[in-house]
Amino acid sequence: MRTAYSVETVRNAETELMARLPEGALMQRAAAGLAAACADLLGRVYGARVVVLVGSGDNGGDALYAGARLARRGAGVSAVLLAPDRTHQGGLAAFSGAGGRVADDPFEVLAVADLVLDGITGIGGKGGLRPDAVPVARAARGSNAVVVAVDLPSGVEADSGEVRAEALRADATVTFGTYKPGLLIDPAREYAGTVRLVGIGLEAHLPSVPDLEALQHADVARLLPEPAAESDKYRRGVVGVVAGSARYPGAAVLAVAGALRGGAGAVRYVGHAADAVIARFPETLVHAGPPAKAGRVQAWVVGPGLGDDDEAVRDVLASDVPVLVDADGLRLLDAAAVRDREAPTLLTPHAGEAAALLGVPREEVESSRLASVRELAARYGATALLKGSTTLVAAPDGTGTPVRVNPMGTPWLATAGSGDVLSGLAGSLLAAGLEPRDAGSVAAYLHGLAARLAVAEGTPITSYDVASALPSAWRDVTHS
Repeated sequence: MRTAYSVETVRNAETELMARLPEGALMQRAAAGLAAACADLLGRVYGARVVVLVGSGDNGGDALYAGARLARRGAGVSAVLLAPDRTHQGGLAAFSGAGGRVADDPFEVLAVADLVLDGITGIGGKGGLRPDAVPVARAARGSNAVVVAVDLPSGVEADSGEVRAEALRADATVTFGTYKPGLLIDPAREYAGTVRLVGIGLEAHLPSVPDLEALQHADVARLLPEPAAESDKYRRGVVGVVAGSARYPGAAVLAVAGALRGGAGAVRYVGHAADAVIARFPETLVHAGPPAKAGRVQAWVVGPGLGDDDEAVRDVLASDVPVLVDADGLRLLDAAAVRDREAPTLLTPHAGEAAALLGVPREEVESSRLASVRELAARYGATALLKGSTTLVAAPDGTGTPVRVNPMGTPWLATAGSGDVLSGLAGSLLAAGLEPRDAGSVAAYLHGLAARLAVAEGTPITSYDVASALPSAWRDVTHS
């Protein structure tokens, strides 16, 4: 599992570690890892042209020490000092001693660079690049050089993943000790490129509970339900799906597809698209409704393509089993009814739906995804799954449970009906007994992996292709 910690936590851990090490040792560890990563990217260090963009403080020091190491290996290294009176003096002395030179004209050296080290701001940066750094950053990005960010791309915010103003987009980021939330959450994640984690001995000084975590194959495999020898369809989990309408019958078909291919023992369908559902999935158990009279279920999914059937939403929320609310169900949602439920609830909005639930502009949700998903969970007393390029899952308990981020997102999921498949899949995992945070994060992971596998077979893909690839995604996770 990948874990990420806030700037304050990282700095506290660094302070504890530095107290046990000789002066400067921690920075040298970081610089050694950074220089090694740059050497890998260059392929051939001797004769390479490297430019180090140096801001104030330790981030610039890391970059200067790494530049010194590359210079000793035969690279021609130039430094652009963006805060000359606040440059890390130890790093600058080592850099000059190794044969590095301070550039008189930053644009001249950037025009011919093979690699640029972005050591402008690092994890302490707020509010984007300073105006005097913007022209240099633009020249670096406009060159043919590989841009490598030191710990974090300059201009993005480490704790939130926000990009409030201009930032320097990197091809790769070398981060130290642990991931920072901004490296895993969009929009900042888009600026990081390929991320490489360099160990500097910080692990023993970090808390056991991170601020953010991202599941990997092994974590998903451990959480996936597995039928036992005595399992029947009821023990495996029956999920009820209340979806579809005369206008949107396909939403019901896709939600049922996600549920069936997500491991449900059975699916009970309630809605106005029974004929379309049965035509595609004859094993589905259909009922005219209301949901309370449809028969036993271990979880409900309500909302995809539902239209204005608010009575169905109220009926499902009144049940004593876990409920997932999506799409039209979110629009018809009564916040008090959600907060009053004793059984857990999972809300799965995209940015526009989340904005409506929070009463803020969509742009605010998209720019501050982490804060938005936490606010949703707290306000509604429910687990919130905020869909998007980096899907986030937040629990409502307020006890410091890490927010989960899905690393499997892909632009190929930006297709009609994708969310309906995800809803059915997550609902099946709820019915199998997973807690909402696990059900949501595992579903998002499998959903993204299925899309990637479907794309590998040829493009373009549809949401039904994603649903069809779910068994392959399940197999890929459990057999890796």
